[in-house]
Amino acid sequence: MLKRDAKFQIGQVVRHRFYPFRGVVFDVDPTFNNTEEWWQSIPAEVRPRKDQPFYHLLAENEETEYVAYVSEQNLLEDETGRPIRHPEVRHFFGSLENGVYQLRSDIAH
Repeated sequence: MLKRDAKFQIGQVVRHRFYPFRGVVFDVDPTFNNTEEWWQSIPAEVRPRKDQPFYHLLAENEETEYVAYVSEQNLLEDETGRPIRHPEVRHFFGSLENGVYQLRSDIAH
């Protein structure tokens, strides 16, 4: 599989290209790293390629907060400047600056 650099960074606020949710990146896999069952559960017409970065997001939509796993091809930069309300954000990140949360110094490595 072809590996390439991730377009989005840890702490960056992003939104889904098709579905109405947004989130903050808290981890990145260089290529797909989930179960085959999960990948097959995505409708074939929108199923992403495996040879791209996949992002772990603290995500939210109008109704709830959750953790999402999303391919790079399905993400866009969120330009609203609004913070993410997910309750776990404060455990990983400090302030939001120019669309990017700053990683807390006590957990940075």
